[in-house]
Amino acid sequence: MTDNPFEALGGSLGGEGGFDFQGLLEQAQQMQEQLESAQHRLADARVDGTAGGGAVTVTVNGVGELWAVTIKPGTIDGSSADDLRDLGDLVVAAYRDAKAQADSLASSALGPLSGGMPGLGGPASPGSTEGD
Repeated sequence: MTDNPFEALGGSLGGEGGFDFQGLLEQAQQMQEQLESAQHRLADARVDGTAGGGAVTVTVNGVGELWAVTIKPGTIDGSSADDLRDLGDLVVAAYRDAKAQADSLASSALGPLSGGMPGLGGPASPGSTEGD
C-alpha cells in the first residue's frame, strides 16, 4: 500500500500519466474569471420591458435589478382608484417582461459557465423563485 492517495486516481500528483492537480486548479481559476466577467457584463446591461402597448416601460439590468420606470404621458389619468390600480398592474407586467428578458440574457451568458447551477444563471431548479 502507498501513502499517496492520488495513485488511486490514476497516478501520482503531476507525474507522467498521473492526476494533473495543477492543471485542474488552473482550469478552475480560468472558469472563475470568466464567470466574474460575465456577471459584471450582466450588471452593466440594460433591458426594457413594456406593458399596455408601451404605456409603461421598465428598465432592469441583466440580473433583474430595477433601474427605471417610464410612464408615457397621457396614457394614465390617475384621477381614480381604478386608474391607479391599473397603473400598478401595468408596472408589474412591464417588470415581469423585462425580468424574463434579463433571465434569458443571464442564462445565455452564464449557462455554460454555471453548469446549470441555480442562482448562477443556469436553468431554474425545482423550488427556485424564478418566475414569481
